[in-house]
Amino acid sequence: MKKLLLSFFAASAVLFGMSQLASAQGKYGADSAECIKYLSYYQEYYKQKNYDSALPNWRRAYALCPPQASQNMFVHGTTLMTRLYNSTKDAAHKSAVVDTILALQDQRMAAYPKNRNSILNNKGQYMINYRSNDAAYLYKNLSEIMKELGAETKGGIMVNLLQAAIAMYRENQLSADEVIAMYDNISELLDNAPAKSDADEEENVKTKATVESLFADSKVASCENLIAIFGPRYEADPDNLALVSNIVKLMNTAEDCASNDLYLKAVTSMYKLDPSYRSAYALFRLNSARGNVADAGKYLEEAISSEDSDAATDAQYYYELALFAYKNGMRSKAYEAARKAIDMDYGYAGKSYIILGNLWASVSCDGDVNKYARYWAATDCYQKARSADPTVADEASASISNVSRYYPEASEIFMYDLSAGQSYTVSCGGMSASTTVRVNNR
Repeated sequence: MKKLLLSFFAASAVLFGMSQLASAQGKYGADSAECIKYLSYYQEYYKQKNYDSALPNWRRAYALCPPQASQNMFVHGTTLMTRLYNSTKDAAHKSAVVDTILALQDQRMAAYPKNRNSILNNKGQYMINYRSNDAAYLYKNLSEIMKELGAETKGGIMVNLLQAAIAMYRENQLSADEVIAMYDNISELLDNAPAKSDADEEENVKTKATVESLFADSKVASCENLIAIFGPRYEADPDNLALVSNIVKLMNTAEDCASNDLYLKAVTSMYKLDPSYRSAYALFRLNSARGNVADAGKYLEEAISSEDSDAATDAQYYYELALFAYKNGMRSKAYEAARKAIDMDYGYAGKSYIILGNLWASVSCDGDVNKYARYWAATDCYQKARSADPTVADEASASISNVSRYYPEASEIFMYDLSAGQSYTVSCGGMSASTTVRVNNR
């Protein structure tokens, strides 16, 4: 049956090639009949997912046909080479296959320039897939891709480029200044990244959060580094809005970096030059670090109320307001801000549920049942935190273990005509929640 099918393909290809030979000479090259024949062979095998048979016929088509014969020749060739890479154990052979995959992208871009941006993004991803252990290679090549594509660069390329820069910094191959410049460049591109749909916008937000987390965890932007790099620049040009905004942004990412003189000067300059939500947020950080509770809260609420801040930024600010208010004994404000952050989400729901749980666990409730019910409500919040954000799961579990020690005995709760698993509404300290009766099973 396979022989008959192959004969049919061969006959069809030859007949088709002969009929098209005169008109298609340019598209299919000097040996157009052979080009068309092998294109047909490999495509039919490819459609049948018979990739082993498709590969040698694709090789012949690729050798015989000019690039304009078929764009799918490059798309399918990449898939076939990827399969070959995965099935090969020899390191040298694997490296050669990767070279072929990347060369296919270059040739496709040259032949089909209208698709250059998407192909270049794909090429970057192939580099990440197959050269992940070579930070210098990724840094050089992904930098070139981002330089060409700008805000059209895919988020995964930006993330891996920053990872490569951080890895090179740790090997003393890049300076802190160079890594900070790379982070700043990526952040600016993400701020201007196009979003054709809600999904694109969500992806941009996630990429930005990942980039900021990577940068913060890297410790490249330590206060010491930032002051050494940007102190002289500020003194030389204190009224440069772009410069002072960048100093404030970077110092916001660094740990315990909101009380030094450079931060104070930069924040003051930024608020004077551009009284925006960003400068209001910076003043919140400054006043919070210096213990000016009233002013800190005022500036953060000013930042939230700005019409220029986006939803993701507002969610972050609500979470920070909830945390700030909780730490400073403003229970009702902490509760309200945490609820807002949870409703908006953007990655802050889990941490905000932790705050709500802490509020319930520490509130003073009147009534024999409510003195226990607050711990039930706290448990609900910690469970929701654990479900919403795996990064706070350990903290949430530890908190559940802690509050569960204060559950009543089954015999005691029975006195109030209640039993385990029953619904109960608790209200105290300006908070209200529907919870579930729990008992101490020890």
